[in-house]
Amino acid sequence: MRNKNRVCPVEIADSLNSKIRKWLQNPTKILQPYIKEGMKVLDVGCGPGFFTIPISELVGKNGKVIAADLQDGMLRKLQEKIRGTDLEERIKLHKCEQDKIGLTEKVDFILAFYMVHEVPGQDNFLRELKSLLNSHGTIFIVEPKLFHVSKKEFFETVRKAELIGLKVVDYPQLLLSWAVLLKN
Repeated sequence: MRNKNRVCPVEIADSLNSKIRKWLQNPTKILQPYIKEGMKVLDVGCGPGFFTIPISELVGKNGKVIAADLQDGMLRKLQEKIRGTDLEERIKLHKCEQDKIGLTEKVDFILAFYMVHEVPGQDNFLRELKSLLNSHGTIFIVEPKLFHVSKKEFFETVRKAELIGLKVVDYPQLLLSWAVLLKN
């Protein structure tokens, strides 16, 4: 039996940045239609920064990225990557609490890539994400199809999001993934 709420361990963090993954899931290609210069973006469950760094390039010098993760080890790996670069000014690292993200500032865009299935209490998590969005903000949830998240489970997450007032605007097609764009 698989454990849905098992958080991806820090020990395999380096595999999350593989060249094969960058070829299959090119962060810039995936996010460029949604993230513009000057935006404030939350990368929740950022891990070692596979998406965080490309997001920081998309938001440019006037934008900001909040890289939030539950694990200190993941945040340390990201800190090592950006140390001494101009990205340190754009990327704010944030350690989540066990049962909540723990932020208050509003953002334009939230990315939750391959991590919502790891969250116990999705209802509260989705409510917290919604509370962090500005009035025209967008949440992009992407979940893995193979071995992790069934179609039924994914659409149950979408249903929970709609019940708290988020509106589905698109189901982008991503390789081996379920994906939904939600608006406030």
